[in-house]
Amino acid sequence: MGASTQRDSDLDDGGSGKVHAPEPRYLVVGRVLRPHGVLGELRVEVITDYPERLGQHVHFYLAHPDSPEQVQRYSIEKIRQHKEIALLKLEGCDDRNGADVLRNMLVQIPVEEAVPLEEGEYYHFQIAGVRVETEDGEWLGQVAEVLETGANDVYLVRGPRGEILLPAIADVVLELDLEARRMVVRLLPGILGE
Repeated sequence: MGASTQRDSDLDDGGSGKVHAPEPRYLVVGRVLRPHGVLGELRVEVITDYPERLGQHVHFYLAHPDSPEQVQRYSIEKIRQHKEIALLKLEGCDDRNGADVLRNMLVQIPVEEAVPLEEGEYYHFQIAGVRVETEDGEWLGQVAEVLETGANDVYLVRGPRGEILLPAIADVVLELDLEARRMVVRLLPGILGE
């Protein structure tokens, strides 16, 4: 479960077979869709499991999707929910032209300001790159991506058997040790397409 995913391009195996996914400094909570009106307000797609917490922040950190590490801090003047989106007014963004420049930008918060998760819950970036093996010790690969579905997340694992989709349910994921970067799974009938 989580509010953010780590991009595959951010994972570098360096030729060693080990994927190291550094913990990001920021978590994506939204994406600017387009300007709203003529006074610099932005329509923002909300990308977080905790949209009610957006109004508790004083600043957002915006970055272009192609360079998420290059952020610019903006003070929040006003934020409000409007149907399925958020309407956001940032300090210094006072007209439609200024708002249009921010189109498609990622809206982020520092990881330190993220909602503390319950036991057994994880942010997607924490799971990306985790080594996956079966309960019998067979190495299946590493989590390349976390896919959100209606019922539960699905881990896309890439390894010697190609791509494997593992549902993030207790019957499949037997153990997840983030410190050791290791997941132990049980392959239920049909998971490998056999």
